[in-house]
Amino acid sequence: MTISETRFTLDTADRHTIECFAWTGPGPVHGVVQLVHGMAEHIRRYRHVAEALAAAGYAVVGSDHRGHGDLARAAGSLGDFGAGGFQSLVDDLAVVTHHLRERHPGLPVTLVAHSMGSFAAQLYMLDHSNLVAGIALSGTSALELLDVRHSGWTVESANASVGTPRTPADWLSRDPAVADAFLADPLCAFSLTEASLFSIFDDGARTTDRAQLDRIRKDLPLFLFTGDRDPVNGLLAWFHPLVDRLRGAGLADVSTHVYGGARHEVFNETNRREVIANLVAWIDRVTA
Repeated sequence: MTISETRFTLDTADRHTIECFAWTGPGPVHGVVQLVHGMAEHIRRYRHVAEALAAAGYAVVGSDHRGHGDLARAAGSLGDFGAGGFQSLVDDLAVVTHHLRERHPGLPVTLVAHSMGSFAAQLYMLDHSNLVAGIALSGTSALELLDVRHSGWTVESANASVGTPRTPADWLSRDPAVADAFLADPLCAFSLTEASLFSIFDDGARTTDRAQLDRIRKDLPLFLFTGDRDPVNGLLAWFHPLVDRLRGAGLADVSTHVYGGARHEVFNETNRREVIANLVAWIDRVTA
């Protein structure tokens, strides 16, 4: 099956340009998926996920975050969210969603977000749960527990969970090719500015506020999935509290899946086909 990939841009109210990529298959489209990538990477690392979703009948669009991707590299701003901090990145996701709803009127939109992207999605759902049919969070964590100013989390400590790492990026996946490609990619493996990094947790404090959580529509389907060797959620220690908090807020459809032995990037793990198949099945259910 031939999957087409196209590029386009969207402009925001503060004159930021969002670089987007779209993937479509040759058959009829019965839904839309918005992909959201993680920290120090870019959306085209998820081309294989997008192509699988497109083959399943979904129009797929993903965008590069502020401080990420080709445009940030050209501007010399890799790792910098800008004056608006993490919240501006969250606002950009809503700009993309509104565009997708206009581009595909009447079709349900599902948000699929990984790692730092899933942190943005946790904020997104506080304000925009009415825009989407469901939200899937990969490699996610309770932000107040992950907060690097208190948890001591670093890339070095993350790699320590591997045991005897071969490269500084082994914590991402059991597949050695993933770490090698990540480290060789000029759009990956950079550091965030201190202000940008801290803004994730400062802006993310809203995700612990029950009054804010009560703004999420109660019938919003959520799917949280991760590996049990994912250091970003403390090998599940910071994953289950997030699940409990969302269920405690009255959300009626919160599904989870923990992949045994898998590390942080389950979409790039040795069992990635299983992970993607489970995601497609969940999206099929919530958009049926």
